[in-house]
Amino acid sequence: MVLGKVIGTVWATRKDEQLRGLTLQLVREIEADGSDKSRVVVAVDSVGAGVGETVLFVQGSSARQTELTKNKPIDAVITAIIDKLDVE
Repeated sequence: MVLGKVIGTVWATRKDEQLRGLTLQLVREIEADGSDKSRVVVAVDSVGAGVGETVLFVQGSSARQTELTKNKPIDAVITAIIDKLDVE
């Protein structure tokens, strides 16, 4: 799992039929202290995350393990919204 921050939404009127009804979000990877990394991914939102929220996302075959994304052409999926991080 990777920490990220939702920075935007992707709108696509033409897409694979298996992606219909799924929300696509732009997610920037972040460090544990909240600082930005340069990498940005497009991820399916399985938990209702909004712009500005800190999230956990997974990629690769793990992204196709949720009920929502099973056997779909997905490479990244948001799996949790982070309420709080305790870092020492």
